[in-house]
Amino acid sequence: MNWTVDRYDLPLSNPFGIARETSETSETVVVELTHEGTTGIGAVTPSAYYGESAASVAETLPSLCQTVDRIGDPHAQQRIERELDDHAPDQPAARMAVSIAVHDLAARCLDLPLYRQWGLDPAAIPPTTYTVGIDTPERMAEKASEAAASGFGRLKVKLGTDDDRARLDAVREAAPDAELRVDANAAWTAEEAIDKTAWLADAGVTMLEQPVEADDIDGLRRVTAATEIPVAADESCVTASDVPRVADACDIVNAKLVKCGGLRPATRLLHTAEAHGLDLMLGCMVESNASIAAAVHLAPLVDYLDLDGALLLESDPYTGMPLDGDVFDLTSVSVGTGATRNPAFAESV
Repeated sequence: MNWTVDRYDLPLSNPFGIARETSETSETVVVELTHEGTTGIGAVTPSAYYGESAASVAETLPSLCQTVDRIGDPHAQQRIERELDDHAPDQPAARMAVSIAVHDLAARCLDLPLYRQWGLDPAAIPPTTYTVGIDTPERMAEKASEAAASGFGRLKVKLGTDDDRARLDAVREAAPDAELRVDANAAWTAEEAIDKTAWLADAGVTMLEQPVEADDIDGLRRVTAATEIPVAADESCVTASDVPRVADACDIVNAKLVKCGGLRPATRLLHTAEAHGLDLMLGCMVESNASIAAAVHLAPLVDYLDLDGALLLESDPYTGMPLDGDVFDLTSVSVGTGATRNPAFAESV
């Protein structure tokens, strides 16, 4: 089995702000695995919040690829996952890139799209949100208006500033018919979040994601009890083992491949959350189609979808799955995850 590892600093269409930081590029690492003439593509945009970087991922990937090569069978995914976990237990982002490449490769070897290999229903995919990052109220209004005009009926609004209400009001005025979901990225105390829920509800907000710090489970529980707005845990719920501690503290769990370490771990998190009576969400970073495309194949399992990361890029070395309005068209994928090299990418950077 052969492999390549490439790093890209992908420019964003606009600076992307959340409560913790503002980004202008997406630091992306891509791995391609080739087995008997067939190539699988995987990628990751690691997050410093979870202790990884493009440099650390790129350094680790060759040894993970060697592990896959030694096993020699892309269909031996249980064994591959176990050995990758043993080799890099604290590097889920690095494992994620290999997980996607292995799943893409295995599905391509079977000449099937990944969702069909798993037996999932493409008609069950919920619409994706489009994220409006933190900016001036005027600029957030412009982004919201543009997204709504492009067919996105659900907007995820990043908050966590000293003037959150002005920003949300500007978005609501610019997109009066859109469903609004708010993500504070752990920026508020429980008391602040509870105070804000009244005007969030008045603005028609239908979800409040991670209002408090990740380890403040009691605060999360108090916010959830104080509002009729469904509350989602993101940073507070990283893997399936975290679900029991948040199960009575929120309404929704947001699974991300970059947190879990790949497709199989994300599936376990979703099934565990469902067994605890929680609603399910699938999210992403601002990342390439090479990873977003794989995540979309899990979308039939969830109630809420936030997989707009590649839409926020100015350029991308890979193409992914087309959208019909705000719904991904899984049936357009003929084999694997559907990610393919973008022939126009070299001309755009």
